[in-house]
Order: sequence, then structure tokens, then C-alpha cells
Amino acid sequence: MTSRKAIALILIASVLWGTTGTAQTFAPDTAHPVALGAIRLAIGGIVLLIIMLIQGKIHFNNWIRISTFIAIISMAAYHPLFFSAVSLTGVAIGTVVAIGSAPILAGLLEWIVNRSFPHKTWWIATILAIIGCLLLTLNSQEVIISPKGIFMALGAGLAFAMFTISNKYILKHHSPEEAVAVVFTLAALLLSPLYFVYDFTWFLQVDGLVVSLHLGLIATALAYIFYSNGLIGTSAATAVTLSLAEPLTASVLGVLVVRETLTWQSSIGVVCIFLGLVLLSFRKKRGAHNGKT
Repeated sequence: MTSRKAIALILIASVLWGTTGTAQTFAPDTAHPVALGAIRLAIGGIVLLIIMLIQGKIHFNNWIRISTFIAIISMAAYHPLFFSAVSLTGVAIGTVVAIGSAPILAGLLEWIVNRSFPHKTWWIATILAIIGCLLLTLNSQEVIISPKGIFMALGAGLAFAMFTISNKYILKHHSPEEAVAVVFTLAALLLSPLYFVYDFTWFLQVDGLVVSLHLGLIATALAYIFYSNGLIGTSAATAVTLSLAEPLTASVLGVLVVRETLTWQSSIGVVCIFLGLVLLSFRKKRGAHNGKT
């Protein structure tokens, strides 16, 4: 797989993730975000697992236990940590800290684990994208500083970074579809106690079911298959930075579908994210040409 193809696959995944916020606006009012997070994992993982079992493509050997365990725990922890952070410190700070910290933490973790320090171009691109996220998310929103909320948002960023790095090791022995099916099903199993905490009656409503299916099948199963395929051809740090195309997609859909207003501050944020992604993509293409990774 070429670096160009890997970048394209991860960007497609990010676009699919970016539909999550818009889709949630069509969910019943009684659908709690944490409950939506749990249901999307369950639908995405279980449906894909059933398909893989029917096709006989699930293999129960060669699983790296430590990497698989970390991936499962990380994915199960991400949603509760993120939504708890948002509830404590607000959408603005919670989203910026969680999404913005993930690339930096992925870069540092990859350096610790693989002794591979990210190139300076990656840092410039990542900082540009994070500034863009900051401008998009902090636009005319109430800012609440909650130490506990910020700590949970950092935990969410760390969870996504750890999932990406551990998943890269899993993909050495298993297909992306197999990895997503097993990891997400077991992560959903870990979150099963939430079904006794939150109200899930909204799931039986037509709009609740349609939104859940979209989140589970499109924004989770399909998106992470694209992401995992792309992850094979690039570093974990680069993959997480490219995933910052998610808030860019969410902002565009917010304007086109939900009729939100894109202010000058938001417009600058969109440009910053776009420039960061272009810069990172140029770096990877040049690296592939020179025989680098």
C-alpha cells in the first residue's frame, strides 16, 4: 500500500466519523450521548463479527494478547471518558483537549515504543490542525475550566492514541475487518453495564434505530475498517493527526445540513486544519518517493 492510498483511506474514515455529530441531531431527545456511544460500538462490532463468522474469516490464533487487550480497553474507555469530559467542562474545552491531545500523545507514545520521533513537518502540520480545531470549537461557546473534566478529556485523547498504536500491532497478524470485529465487540461487552444505567427505550423508535444503525455501521464499523487499512501504510502519529479531518467534516456538514453559521473565526479554523492536512499529506508523499516511511 502506498502512502498516498493510506492517507486517502484515513481521510475517508475521518469524513465518516465527522457525520456523527450531525447524525446525533436527528436522534430522539432522550438518547444520552454515552448511550449512543455504547450502542454504536455494539452494532458496529457485533454485525461485523457475525459477517466475518459467516464468511469463516475469524481466526482465533496469532492474537497478540497485550496489544489486543490494550486496544479493547482503550476503545471501551474512549466514549465514557470523552462524553464525561464534555459534560463536566463543556463541549468546547472537552472536544479541544480530547481531539487536540490525541496526535501529540500518539507521537510521544510511538517515540517511546518504537524509538521513532515524528518529523518536524508532522509537528507543524499537527499544531496547525490543533489550532484549527481550537478556532472551530471555541467559537462563541461557553468555556468551563474543570480540572476533572480536562483530566478525562486527556484520558480520551490517550485512549484513542493507545488504540491506534496497539491496533497497528494487531494488523500485522489480522485483517482490518477481523481486528475491528473482535476489538469492538469485546469493547462493547465491557460497556454492557451501561445498558442498566441509561435509558435505551429511544432505540426502539424509528429515528433512534436509523441513527443508531448509521453510527454503528457507517461511522464506526466502516469508518474503522478504512482507518485500520490506512494505518497499515503509515505511522500511528500521522494517522491520528489525519483523523483531525473529523471536526473539519463536522463543521462543513453543520453548515450544509443543520444550517449552522460559519463565522470568520470558524473559517480560519477550517483553513488551518486543511493546511495542516495538506502539509502532512505532502510530507508522506515525498517520504514515499524517497523510500522513507
